[in-house]
Amino acid sequence: MNIKGDVTGGLTAGIIALPLALAFGIASGLGASAGLWGALVLGFFAAIFGGTKMQISGPTGPMSVVAAAIVFNFKGDMGSVMAVFVLTGIFQIIFGVLKLGKFVKYIPYSVISGFMSGVGFIIILLQINPMLGSSSVGNTLSAIESIPQAIADINFTAFYFAVATLLILYLTPKKISRILPTPLLAIIVLTPLCMILKADVATIGEIPLGLPKFIVPNADMALMSSILLYALMLAVLGSIDSLLTSLVADSITKSKHSPNKELIGQGIGNAFVGFVGGIPGAGATMRTVANIKAGGEGRISGVVHALFLLFVALVFAPVVAYVPLCVLAGILIKVGIDILDYRLLKRIAFIPRKDATTMAIVFLLTVFVDLIFAVAIGVVLAWLFYSTNIPKRNKKFNITVCEEEEFKSVKITGPMYFGTSSKIMRNLNRNLNTKHIKIDCRKVTFMDISSVYALEDFIDSVDENATKVSIIIDERSFSGRSLNELKYILRDNIDPTFAENDDE
Repeated sequence: MNIKGDVTGGLTAGIIALPLALAFGIASGLGASAGLWGALVLGFFAAIFGGTKMQISGPTGPMSVVAAAIVFNFKGDMGSVMAVFVLTGIFQIIFGVLKLGKFVKYIPYSVISGFMSGVGFIIILLQINPMLGSSSVGNTLSAIESIPQAIADINFTAFYFAVATLLILYLTPKKISRILPTPLLAIIVLTPLCMILKADVATIGEIPLGLPKFIVPNADMALMSSILLYALMLAVLGSIDSLLTSLVADSITKSKHSPNKELIGQGIGNAFVGFVGGIPGAGATMRTVANIKAGGEGRISGVVHALFLLFVALVFAPVVAYVPLCVLAGILIKVGIDILDYRLLKRIAFIPRKDATTMAIVFLLTVFVDLIFAVAIGVVLAWLFYSTNIPKRNKKFNITVCEEEEFKSVKITGPMYFGTSSKIMRNLNRNLNTKHIKIDCRKVTFMDISSVYALEDFIDSVDENATKVSIIIDERSFSGRSLNELKYILRDNIDPTFAENDDE
């Protein structure tokens, strides 16, 4: 147990979480205190009961976007809104008990990419009004429709402070940002400046000092079908969001999380969030990575993160009330920009058309229809594209590993796609003490973007160990775009001796 590392990691994560919790609370329509209490309650219970020891949980972009839609559609009916949040946690506990956590590995990368880029785009859209000094809106279409009026009624003071926020977020030297996260730095610098200049900008407003009031969810039975549907939507979304972050934590620490236990922990946390008027959340990637990098290894780090936020809520709430909304809008716009999946977007010309099509459809459905519907349609499309892409080829997948001193050979046959990527990674990640790993893909019949990125992630993870990775392919097994994609992404690791026709 590394208590010092856990305390340092937890405090680091808490400092990063504070401005984001306030911003996501405002974005949800429930206010900054909802974001703050959501972060500390979920963060505390998920740390104790979850299945990823170093995970930091709290409000996230995807969850806040859906929470905002729920608040908007229930028109301020807090009893129904909190009923949705409590049921969200209950659904997640049920998912964990039923051991559904393993199914997240069957979500294709193209679906995740379209979804995350869609969420990032939504966050940016919803923050344009606050950035221009106008009132925020609750959904994408309303945001688009209100932009012309917001521009006509622009509050230049709010706009300048939002721009100043973005400049601080992007231009602060790393030697400073390592000590003080840029979102918190922007708040610390710009909030007093607004007060000194008596700037005409909207602020967070009064945050009740002390513990929150206990809320008893009081759902209208006439709305029960909508409540259950929204709760299921949030539960699925939160589960996916959390387990993807758990996979990131595993890749950094070379550990293995318990997906079903993680869902139970997230469910317990989100259920309690609904009783204190907070907003639900999930495992937060940036905060989790910051915790790990700062030395966090165990559950204590998540507890320390929550206690830090509790200290802020009990002591500094009156100060937080003066934070300008335009500054929080700038912080959220940066969050939205960071969520966009540049990894796939910058390679769009190289990836197979079916992967690109899936990504585009999921993106559009996420932005203009519904997040969970978008993921469901994307998964169905990906399976259809997979099954039609190799109708007559061998679909039987097999992987064999031969290990020798300082050498490891991995031979893969059959299709490499999102359904087999996790199995490939499990085999590759075993016994990484060898100096050279040869991945023989000459008998691979199909390779999609999920499997290519899985290989890329593996190569990146072993680079720090100075392990050489060679990939052997038979060019006849790939279509033109798939081959171009493979060579573009993995070009430094493809063994030129075996990259062309080989009849072995």
